[in-house]
Amino acid sequence: MLLIDALHVQLKSSKEKKGLKKTFNRRSKKKMGAFGKLIDAILFLYFALMVFIAPLFDAQTVLPKQIYPAILTDLNRNYIADFGDYLLAEEPHFLVGLIWHELVLLWPLSIANVYAILAGKSWFGTTCLLYGASVVTSMSAVLGEMIGSGKASEKLLMMYVPFMGIGILATLRGLVSRSTKSTGSVDKRSAVKPRRKLA
Repeated sequence: MLLIDALHVQLKSSKEKKGLKKTFNRRSKKKMGAFGKLIDAILFLYFALMVFIAPLFDAQTVLPKQIYPAILTDLNRNYIADFGDYLLAEEPHFLVGLIWHELVLLWPLSIANVYAILAGKSWFGTTCLLYGASVVTSMSAVLGEMIGSGKASEKLLMMYVPFMGIGILATLRGLVSRSTKSTGSVDKRSAVKPRRKLA
């Protein structure tokens, strides 16, 4: 009889814990709702810009310049001169590889992320995590070269550092959506009642 009473008390306390957890989750979702929408809006603007910037400007480093209208090549040349972007001027092999990486992987992910935000797709967290981790890795190489070589002006660094920030933000956004999914699945499993042993 004591065993049954102990199980009853344990079940009752676990139900109370679940109720508190649900209340906490609802409150945290409301608080994170506005903040999450702000982050999604920032990421949406960034991804929408990258849908056009990657093929029209960044790709000029790896594709023949003759395929671009003069206005786009002039804008790119003016940017290089104004900011002193020696990497785009010199086109080192590692940068060419990173730009191919951007065109093959990151550009399609930008398009997918714009669609995912607009359509409210559940897989946005996964593509956002992939994009963010990839940008952080690429920007680590670029910023490491710029800071290590000492060639980059402060103006040029201020142009590249925000990309690292966006990469971190996208990674965190992806991780947060992944952790809420996993928390939900744990709650579902814990809600299953244990089987009684027949004696």
